[in-house]
Amino acid sequence: MKLSKVNLSNLVAIAHDEDFQLGLLLDRGDDLEYVEIPAPVEAYDGLQTLDEAIGAERPVLPNSTQPVLPATNPPIPRQPVKSTMARSLGYDRDRALLQVEFQSGAVYQYEGVDEDTWDAFRTSDSTGAFFNQAIKGNYHFQQVQPPTSFC
Repeated sequence: MKLSKVNLSNLVAIAHDEDFQLGLLLDRGDDLEYVEIPAPVEAYDGLQTLDEAIGAERPVLPNSTQPVLPATNPPIPRQPVKSTMARSLGYDRDRALLQVEFQSGAVYQYEGVDEDTWDAFRTSDSTGAFFNQAIKGNYHFQQVQPPTSFC
């Protein structure tokens, strides 16, 4: 068996269609890119299995203070933003939870986000740049809504 190092950190979502195209939604910083490549459904299944295996082993980051709650318990109101990366942002001060709705429709919830970070995020000049610098990789997160469309 030959091992190859791969970096899937920019992979946001995957899809597979009846034309044997593997769809990849990639985070390109301030933008999301949807790419299709020819691949059998087993490639999609393999990526799903990989995500489950990695997800089970993801460490809780040190700034996490409580478990992430489902988005519907209670819902977090989001406000629309002008961004090529995100549609809307929401924050629950009581639970220190941030929600980001990406352009794909996917919603991710980030745990342990303090009010100062939220205020800086919602007022930043570039939602995508702030997200990549201060949010992404710094907080425990979970997807609470799958993508509804691809860019």
